[in-house]
Amino acid sequence: MQRLAGVLFQMQPLDADGGGPPAFELDRYLALAGAFGTPIALSSFGLTASEIENLFSSYNEDYHISRFFQLSNSAGTAYNIDNEPATHIAIAAEINSIL
Repeated sequence: MQRLAGVLFQMQPLDADGGGPPAFELDRYLALAGAFGTPIALSSFGLTASEIENLFSSYNEDYHISRFFQLSNSAGTAYNIDNEPATHIAIAAEINSIL
């Protein structure tokens, strides 16, 4: 986990307004979850609904990234992620293999 300190894992999906790309911070996930594999609410990232949907849909469409993501639909605000409802995400530690 320490080697991830300050790591910014960034894609280039556009936000709903066609503006610049929102950044997904892996260290933010770890700060919220406490450890890899722990589900956290998508709303915890502090992004707008359209930013969450666009960002995570883009990740979900990329096999090299999505294989490390476990989206789930449970209690909480649901977002349309690649045409599927999702409320939470857990990220596998093996994501380090592509960083």
